Amino acid sequence: MPSIFLLGLIYLSFISLGLPDGVLGVAWPAIRHDFGQPLAAVGAIAITLTMCSVAASVWSGTLAKRLGTGRVVAASCLMTGLALLGFSFAPGFGWLVALAIPLGLGAGAVDACLNHFVAAHCSPRHMNWLHGFWGVGATIGPLIMGVALGGTAGWQGGARTIGLVQLALAGVLLLSLGLWRSAGEASPQSAHGVDRLAFKPVRTLSLWLAPLTFLLYVAAEMATGLWAASILVTERHFEPATAGLWVSVFFGSLTAGRFGVGLFANRLGNRRLVRWGSGVASCGAAVFAFDGLPAPLSLAGLVLTGLGCAPVFPSLMHETTRRFPPDVARRVIGRQMGFASVGSSVMPAACGLLATWAGLGVVMPVVVLLFLSLLLATELLNRLS
Repeated sequence: MPSIFLLGLIYLSFISLGLPDGVLGVAWPAIRHDFGQPLAAVGAIAITLTMCSVAASVWSGTLAKRLGTGRVVAASCLMTGLALLGFSFAPGFGWLVALAIPLGLGAGAVDACLNHFVAAHCSPRHMNWLHGFWGVGATIGPLIMGVALGGTAGWQGGARTIGLVQLALAGVLLLSLGLWRSAGEASPQSAHGVDRLAFKPVRTLSLWLAPLTFLLYVAAEMATGLWAASILVTERHFEPATAGLWVSVFFGSLTAGRFGVGLFANRLGNRRLVRWGSGVASCGAAVFAFDGLPAPLSLAGLVLTGLGCAPVFPSLMHETTRRFPPDVARRVIGRQMGFASVGSSVMPAACGLLATWAGLGVVMPVVVLLFLSLLLATELLNRLS
């Protein structure tokens, strides 16, 4: 278990990790107005971010093994801070696409490294709480950008503020490298009472099935968050402001659920939490998918989906260090973060294309299928590892 000082620093890092998420969507209307870009031009930034994040996630295990987790996290945080500062001074749209390269590389590396370190050295309780703090950062970031857009600072001021926060954290991380080295000296398995010889022989299928579970989960969560407002406005005739509020409630229930699950995560265990969470999310998504239900019941389904999602990602991540030996787990977690990045970008977009062809009513049934596929994949993975 890390020292109380390092654990507090990791909590701050998870808040910082969530700060840039969602900011681009809030700032994009102002950015495209300033640079005279069409609505779809944001895809160039998003694709660059995703590709670089995937690449950094896949290679993060090798980097962390050679350089140490502390150095990689500090350097990645420094990179994202400088990239966000660059955003605030960019003279043209092309610069934003170019700066998305270091931003994506930094975000992907720090995400994978922090998740591996926490999964290896901390309890399920802290894993859930830490991802809850990511939700806090993901909530604060758009608020900072919204305040900047509402004042005289503009989107440049919002990006600059978040960039400076990242740089300040990078400085603290650089000063705390000794804490990371001390924590890394202890055997992760011995800290949790897991015998190094207790692992089953690693099967090739499990090395790819574990990342696939992350693609399925993130695809389902992001598709719900991206298309729920459109479903409420277009199919259920909600006012846009009301629909936006309920999407916030969806993410709020997910964040609150992670803090709540953390209270009893150690007792229930990762596999049971993933099983229950996937089942609850499937039921909630199925309820929300029915168009003819009364509005309160339909919205309850959306909230239930968020609550079901709460323990899945952190529990799957924490279980990786129990499924695989240390060196294998480090490599698999990099793949998992890469697959998660693909799931967060490709699958919601695919749902959009499907909705264009068959209507928005097909999106939530697809989400239900994703959750059920996740449940089947995790049960198979449990048998293999």
